[in-house]
Amino acid sequence: MAAKTERRFKVVAENRRARFNYEIGETFEAGIVLTGSEVKSLRSGKATIAESYADSRDGELWLVNANIPEYLQAARFNHTPKRPRKLLLHEREINKLAGAVEREGMTIVPLKLYFNERGRAKVELALARGKKLHDKRETEKKRSWEREKGRLMRLKG
Repeated sequence: MAAKTERRFKVVAENRRARFNYEIGETFEAGIVLTGSEVKSLRSGKATIAESYADSRDGELWLVNANIPEYLQAARFNHTPKRPRKLLLHEREINKLAGAVEREGMTIVPLKLYFNERGRAKVELALARGKKLHDKRETEKKRSWEREKGRLMRLKG
């Protein structure tokens, strides 16, 4: 039997602070509605999703505050960099996410913005709960200890 190949995709932007600031729960893959100049800008690898979040409005999910800079060669056909962008999910997934935000006080945080193997722009979303300061300190201690333990093991042989 042939070995399963790893999924190939090009990561454009990653929200690395999300795993530190939030306790990540369930993750979802969503499509994103973009204009042509936004796709060109993403393909050149220029985007930030560090301060962005997803919001539910009128039964639809929107990516708010994601920064995709203008594509210089697009001239007058350019887009506004921080406009809200519609996310494409199944209705039951949208209802699940919106319900968790309303009932349990969770947040929908984008983790990655990437192009999949078919060349489509996708966003990896996660249901997340904000960490308290003492939780952040605890994860920092664990990370530090793991790093130190690895150093000690390498020195011993």
